[in-house]
Amino acid sequence: MAIKHNQQIPKNHFHKDWQRRVRTHFDQPGRKTRRRNARVEKAARVAPRPVDRLRPVVRCPTVKYNRRVRPGRGFSLAELKAAGIPRKLAPTIGIAVDPRRQNLSEESLKANVERLQEYKKRLILFPRRNGKTKSGDASAEDVKAAKKGENVVSSTSSILPIKNVPVFEEGPIGDYEATENAYRVLRDSRAEARHQGARAKRAAAKAEEDASKKK
Repeated sequence: MAIKHNQQIPKNHFHKDWQRRVRTHFDQPGRKTRRRNARVEKAARVAPRPVDRLRPVVRCPTVKYNRRVRPGRGFSLAELKAAGIPRKLAPTIGIAVDPRRQNLSEESLKANVERLQEYKKRLILFPRRNGKTKSGDASAEDVKAAKKGENVVSSTSSILPIKNVPVFEEGPIGDYEATENAYRVLRDSRAEARHQGARAKRAAAKAEEDASKKK
């Protein structure tokens, strides 16, 4: 604010020790290395279990972004029930659960149920006690191979990724060829509609002039 006329000088408080309150991030490279080492240590500590949990496929909110999909907070109870997984068992086998989430469409329910069923096929469930297997536990050969590190994946997002596939990759949209420039077609049709009256008037005047010359 500029000072005008005979006004009081504003009391700007520049005597505070502001340099002591400045936050610098010169330790960013070191923290990056520390976080990477922590991820590696966690993967080795929880092996052969994956480091992350299985997440559902959900749509982004708002009209602007609802064409995209992303990982959700957790699977709904309806999805777990349709996949045949008890809600109390799901967190113990690496499946995230969100009891508040509701399924508003059959497509999302079907997609997430198929995701859970695919996860169950790949799941190697160790018995809780050695030598005492229950229904659903993996065989002794699978457990032995998993302990050796064979066919073990450290992340569920790598074997069951969530990808955004554009709709137009399935085929051309509309009845025009894919090589045609849609923007050019729209602009040409718009210009033709705008100048239709003037062009018709000009054509009628030219036809009348030609008729008068023939006479």
